[in-house]
Amino acid sequence: MPHTFALFIFVSFLLLSSSFARFVVEKNSFKVASPDSLKGVHECAIGNFGVPQYGGTLVGSVFYPKSNQKACNNFQHVDVSFKTKPGGIPIFLLADRGDCYFTLKAWNAQNGGAAAILVADDRVEPLITMDTPEEEDARADYLQNITIPSALISKDLGDKIKKELSKGEMVSINLDWREALPHPDERVEYELWTNSNDECGPKCDSQLSFIRSFKGAAQILEQGGYTQFAPHYITWYCPEAFILSKQCKSQCINHGRYCAPDPEQDFSTGYDGKDVVVQNLRQACFFKVANESGKPWQWWDYVTDFSIRCPMKEKKYTKECADKVIQSLGVDIKKIDECIGDTEADVDNPILKAEQESQIGKGSRGDVTILPTLVVNNRQYRGKLDKGAVLKAICSGFEETTEPAVCLTKDMETNECLDNNGGCWQDKAANITACRDTFRGRVCECPIVQGVKFIGDGYTHCEASGALRCEINNGGCWKGTKGGRTYSACIDDHTKGCKCPPGFRGDGVNSCEDIDECKEKLACQCPECKCKNTWGSYECSCRSNALYIHEHDTCISKDASTEYSWSFVWVVFLGLVVAGVAGYALYKYRIRRYMDSEIRAIMAQYMPLDNQGEVPNHTTQGHV
Repeated sequence: MPHTFALFIFVSFLLLSSSFARFVVEKNSFKVASPDSLKGVHECAIGNFGVPQYGGTLVGSVFYPKSNQKACNNFQHVDVSFKTKPGGIPIFLLADRGDCYFTLKAWNAQNGGAAAILVADDRVEPLITMDTPEEEDARADYLQNITIPSALISKDLGDKIKKELSKGEMVSINLDWREALPHPDERVEYELWTNSNDECGPKCDSQLSFIRSFKGAAQILEQGGYTQFAPHYITWYCPEAFILSKQCKSQCINHGRYCAPDPEQDFSTGYDGKDVVVQNLRQACFFKVANESGKPWQWWDYVTDFSIRCPMKEKKYTKECADKVIQSLGVDIKKIDECIGDTEADVDNPILKAEQESQIGKGSRGDVTILPTLVVNNRQYRGKLDKGAVLKAICSGFEETTEPAVCLTKDMETNECLDNNGGCWQDKAANITACRDTFRGRVCECPIVQGVKFIGDGYTHCEASGALRCEINNGGCWKGTKGGRTYSACIDDHTKGCKCPPGFRGDGVNSCEDIDECKEKLACQCPECKCKNTWGSYECSCRSNALYIHEHDTCISKDASTEYSWSFVWVVFLGLVVAGVAGYALYKYRIRRYMDSEIRAIMAQYMPLDNQGEVPNHTTQGHV
């Protein structure tokens, strides 16, 4: 009787909390490329298992088996294999709904080699989300190993695809997850609805495993300012009529306001639901205190360490054990205790009250009713709770080209560059490529090599740019060595472009041909000159005993040159002497004339002179 009543209370929690729940089916689009009768964009509902290719696309051909059409059995004995051969088109298995769990259909399709599974609905209804089985029916040995994406399509579309396949038509589909999650800016906001309970079976084990494996990536994203993360915890309230019951008292705190199911579903042993609520509250308060100190990423350390050091199985799921973990991380325990408050008081707890309000869906996000639930940019994540899958979903929430480095690691690569270099530009000699694998697929983008940026369209052309460009494969320019001489068409003080050096002619990229200055009469043109072409230059000489003057392109005798030089020196010297003597004579003559004129003027003022009329009058007196 007590167990029956307890189960009734538990069901009441669920009914009261979810009777008005708003569930949002997350969808993505797929485009039918052929045949023409189906060509266009259609909707499908993303399955709540497997690994959706968030941020990317997947092209494939649909296959509908003649037998095992509901995919409830394995495909080991079918005539046609779904496994794609090298260079072949991926196969999307089309299966009918019914007779077995969606997850089993996906598992059989994956083992058969299918790249994805499309489940055609068996009734006319709005699209629903394919979910994992209930806990008692779950098989952890395969549920966590489903890696192919899955989607539910409408009955009408499924019937049309089958009709075209029966006529021998090839149905080509492009599954597109690029808009499955919004990606408005350079920061992603995401939240994880979780639980401190570690005794809820495979789901709890999977959840803890995810938190431990994802911790490193989450902290890198948070510390770099790329994401804003927040943990959340689901609680229910006890129906007013049962607040004073033993069951509510064991599962709730604050007089029935915040409740959680019994961890073992057995009220007579182990920990109670209220123990889970208190630990959830402690984790929420830890995040609040850590966030206020500017280190919100410490939440991942606390939750991971607590799950390892304080498990329920070892009877360490206590405040004392939690405080030791908190103390080891250097966080103020008093602040956390103040945040938790009095769990026996008949008052609201601000943290848990806010959590209950957050459970209600807003905008494009539905109500949160199951654990764990991941929400990225206010859109619920569908798929396997796996480090790689979740990281891909979060990375798809960034605006393109703003993704942090952690999104471009080898774990996230699609390896499209391995096939024909992804159709991008490549310099095989220098081992440089513009192809770069990302979680969204390959991009053709001119690279940066050793600090040198390459510019171009990334598909047919990339060219080194900058001061150090000649250090990288000679800047993509021509370079040649012959007879101990090396010439290059790359100029260090030019940020781009290639130009053949003097003595060469060509485009500077593919070739530079030597110019024959002698044959083209570009040098050594004086009558006595002899011209000899060399690679990249030329040599001029003179016949007999003559000297070649490069500046004047002329030949002169070495003796004549010497005589000419001395004669020229003497002429210059004599010229300077004559000029000096003449200048001195002129100077003396002008000084003498000036002095004579001044003396005569002075004497004329005191005595008459015979040639007075010739003397200028320097007086300033007027006539009376």
